[in-house]
Amino acid sequence: MAVLIAGPAMSSKPEPFSRLISARISCTSQGMSDEAEILAANAAYYRAFTTADFAAMTRIWAEDNVSCIHPGWPVLIGRPAILESYREILRNPNQERIDPRNETVMAAGDEARVICVEFVGGSALAATNLFRRVDGAWRMTHHQAGPIAALVEESASQPSSRRLN
Repeated sequence: MAVLIAGPAMSSKPEPFSRLISARISCTSQGMSDEAEILAANAAYYRAFTTADFAAMTRIWAEDNVSCIHPGWPVLIGRPAILESYREILRNPNQERIDPRNETVMAAGDEARVICVEFVGGSALAATNLFRRVDGAWRMTHHQAGPIAALVEESASQPSSRRLN
């Protein structure tokens, strides 16, 4: 099993996608599974970011009980503060493209989170996006991203004969 761990400083070139954990999307006979719907909501968030579509960004966020921690920013609580932060970020013509990869979904009932790696201008950020099902749609309730030193692959292995545990 491959895992992401901190290591030496990352080079300007991201690790090959094949070396990263990949998410599986499954569908049921009645339509998309919760996992696929959550991944679609997550993709819509990054698409709104990439296209600087503020209207789409406002549709992604839930109405209440929301929070956000942009890298290097203070904690933002409440929809007005969060949407104003995105308004400013999306207005920036020099905003670097965010390339999310390695999405992993964890869901229970009407709550879910997506853990992923965001590649931004040669740097890697670990990101957590929380979602809640509201009126049948997955809406974001929290986003947090922060830098990680590097991506390396670690294989699960048997202890060497010299290790005691």
